[in-house]
Amino acid sequence: MLVREIMTSEPVTISKEATIADALDIMRSNNFRRLPVLDGDKLISIVTDRDLREVSPSPATSLSVFELNYLLAKTKLKDILTKKKLITTEPDALVEEAVLLMKDNKVGGIPVMEGNKMVGIVTETDVFGAFIEIMGLRRSGTRLTIELNDDKPGIINDITTVIKEYKGNITYLTSYASGDNSHKVAIRINNCENTENIINKLKEKGYLISSITRND
Repeated sequence: MLVREIMTSEPVTISKEATIADALDIMRSNNFRRLPVLDGDKLISIVTDRDLREVSPSPATSLSVFELNYLLAKTKLKDILTKKKLITTEPDALVEEAVLLMKDNKVGGIPVMEGNKMVGIVTETDVFGAFIEIMGLRRSGTRLTIELNDDKPGIINDITTVIKEYKGNITYLTSYASGDNSHKVAIRINNCENTENIINKLKEKGYLISSITRND
């Protein structure tokens, strides 16, 4: 899956000439936690809700409400932007590459750049949505998790052949490591009348099914 398939296109942005109050208003109105900051059409930074909290007066301040509002409405974003490294990705990057960038840099979202133009933003929310779609969690069917203690050739083919034999329709299949020398295969079978036969046949062949989840 590519970044362009899950990113938010044409994201809301803000000018460096806008004020802290403007940024706070946009974030609160749209339930955002970050905003790309532009200098004209050029992306120069990302401002987050945490950034704004750090530069806003403390609740314990002696300033009046009017003074607070005046300060937030007067201070421009360009005056508070830090020179932190701007982490970006590309539309044709793999989603897992973008996730790795986010994890390694401890950020919840990164701009998507095509040359010098920002064409989108990918956030942890987008990634969660992609994970749900990949795992087929909203689809009906039966999810089998099969534990494999070896990695000999032909195992996946053997399992899928059993499912095909009983006319099962595989809507997704994924494999992941579960220990030093083992891994698991998760398969969702869509609305198959022979699911129990599939499960029994796999058990007969020596496969350990550690989880069976049904979703109507």
